[in-house]
Amino acid sequence: MNYQNELSGKIALVTGGTKGAGKAIAERLLQLGATVIITARNAAEEKNSNLHFIPSDLSKAEDAQKVINEVLVKYGRLDILINNLGASSTPAGGFSVLNDEDWISTLQANLLAPVRLDRGFLPQMIDRKSGVVIHIASIQGILPLYDSTLPYAASKAALINYSKSLSNEVTPKGVRVLTVSPGWINTTASKAWLGEIARNSNSTLEQAQQSVMDALGGIPYGRPAEPEEIADLVGFLVSPRANYLTGANFVIDGGTVPTI
Repeated sequence: MNYQNELSGKIALVTGGTKGAGKAIAERLLQLGATVIITARNAAEEKNSNLHFIPSDLSKAEDAQKVINEVLVKYGRLDILINNLGASSTPAGGFSVLNDEDWISTLQANLLAPVRLDRGFLPQMIDRKSGVVIHIASIQGILPLYDSTLPYAASKAALINYSKSLSNEVTPKGVRVLTVSPGWINTTASKAWLGEIARNSNSTLEQAQQSVMDALGGIPYGRPAEPEEIADLVGFLVSPRANYLTGANFVIDGGTVPTI
């Protein structure tokens, strides 16, 4: 069966859509025929004229409202919302090195940004009894790394909980809500990070990658995910083929999480 244009006529928004998994998701939805809007603080280095870019800092309430207004004014509706934006810039060292700003800034980007966008776009989806909302969480929501990303892990756990609750409320009204929880993703930023680890430890990139996998407790598949693999899952979940799927958290981590 040809799925090439199964999202034809759909309007989609991907937050954090200029790089990494967000960029791959945006491009996948475009390939499937959707009109795709992306938002991030900065434009992509390699611009795609087929993607409508809205600059925004979604950790700020006013920027979230700007995105909502611009999309609804320009396109009249939104069919697919991919809350992909995720950020963690807090220092390592556990709970004692974190201040209120570390916690607040992380919660603003990872939890409150999707909450605000959902609140802005859900009413028109409910009115039409049609729409899909995807929250990109993380396996850290269920497998936290307390030393380096404690606020990030806590915010993603909250996002998973919120997503399930939201699904229970709006699925009877015609809107599907799903969560995707990736493990380690092989992004450009991740590759640069591995290079830094290798230089600091006087090791090879392969050894640096293995050290990160060991820190995660191992990845049975033996490597991080490629952004396109995350995008393929999201592309399926927003498609008509997944119409009976809602309320679930799809973990895509190469087997990292060792429990059910």
